[in-house]
Amino acid sequence: MPEHAPVVLVTRGSRGAGRGIAIALDATVHVPSRSTAQRDHPLPGTIFETADAVKESGGKGIAVACDHSHKGQVEALFAQVEAEQGRLDVLVNNAASVYDELTQPGSSGKSP
Repeated sequence: MPEHAPVVLVTRGSRGAGRGIAIALDATVHVPSRSTAQRDHPLPGTIFETADAVKESGGKGIAVACDHSHKGQVEALFAQVEAEQGRLDVLVNNAASVYDELTQPGSSGKSP
């Protein structure tokens, strides 16, 4: 990893697009999400697994438990990044509200 690698925060980085983006970056990547254990969500992936994958790909992965729907937790997340890194170069906003039925196999996402 470059000496002055970018400091990146990828919201909801425990799975899906957020995980892929976090792993692809050659950077210090904060990976905040609610998923700290496999049982937390029907889809696989945790912040710890993504942080490890970032490290394996040559970056520095930092897992941060954070519920993006709680303002106080989001504020604490940004305070942590500031305290640990002194800056934030890139924010990848991957946070979204996804209804559970959209994560079921074969779901088209259409209402009945």
